[in-house]
Amino acid sequence: MKNRAFALPRLAGLMTGAVLALTALGAHAQNTPIKFQLDWRFEGPSALFLTPVAKGYFKANKLDVTVDAGNGSGGAVTRVASGTYDMGFADLASVMEFHANNPDAPNKPVAVMMVYNNTPASVMALKKSGIKTPADLNGKKMGAPVFDAGRRAFPVFAKANKVTGFQWVTMDPPLRETMLARGEVDAITGFTFTSLLNLEARGVKPEDVVVLPYADFGVKHYGNVVIASPKLIKEHPEAVKAFLQAFTRGVKDVVADPAAAIEFVKARDGIINVPLEVRRLRLAIDTVVNSPDARAEGFGQVKAPRLTLMASQVSDAFGTKTRVDPALVWNGSFLPTAAELNVLPVPKK
Repeated sequence: MKNRAFALPRLAGLMTGAVLALTALGAHAQNTPIKFQLDWRFEGPSALFLTPVAKGYFKANKLDVTVDAGNGSGGAVTRVASGTYDMGFADLASVMEFHANNPDAPNKPVAVMMVYNNTPASVMALKKSGIKTPADLNGKKMGAPVFDAGRRAFPVFAKANKVTGFQWVTMDPPLRETMLARGEVDAITGFTFTSLLNLEARGVKPEDVVVLPYADFGVKHYGNVVIASPKLIKEHPEAVKAFLQAFTRGVKDVVADPAAAIEFVKARDGIINVPLEVRRLRLAIDTVVNSPDARAEGFGQVKAPRLTLMASQVSDAFGTKTRVDPALVWNGSFLPTAAELNVLPVPKK
């Protein structure tokens, strides 16, 4: 009897512990896992995604989000399409191209939020080359990796500005700015906030660089978007909505204090140049996140006429197998409320 009396409290304690463990396990199980693929390395702009991870915004929305570095928008699109990743960050033109070239693919990624309202692509040249306007690019030697977003969309830029007779020199991404600095090419295409700072790191002063942003010269393409797999949308629509809500909350923090946000990037890559990445992030915010077009259209959103025009231009410039259908590449039904999307401050004059 004494042994039985002693065992009962012990058994009760074990059962209580088991219940608590199961409760904790159940709570953790409620967090939907999401693997997220960035378009590039852990640099300044990746703070937009690393901030809500670090601050627990995703976990607060019952999501278990892991963010991995990438090696280009095309890779982000194909990895989400393959099912390796659930969501990602990619140039909208790359999403359009994948749709049009793979009409029968079962898991074509869909854009669910606009982040870079304007394409970050630009043409950059050194002032000593004499290039001042797009017309000066006629007959010049252009440099860029073959998959560069600016190079892929250059036919649209060239048509809008009547640029002809140019020649392309192909190189790996690390050599692009080096070859321009050495004078081995006359101009390059690339994301402004990437190439401009990379040129500076190679000894070129910012004031010695001519920048011709696509957005200022007739190419009103949208830039990078958050993409999601149809499988995730179908099986966990609430997770997509929760992701965008938490992400938007993080964007508001990043825009308000870019310097603080870079600390979360450094936590993922301890060898980054912090001051340089703060500048890169601020440049990205000013040129493509908090741009005049973004404030006019609203963060996260698109306008149908502009989306349709871009789809047509991408079809022509990329020579896709089928025409891009804008209705198939964009789904804005998971966006946060208008109040939540109000994250862009008016720039100081």
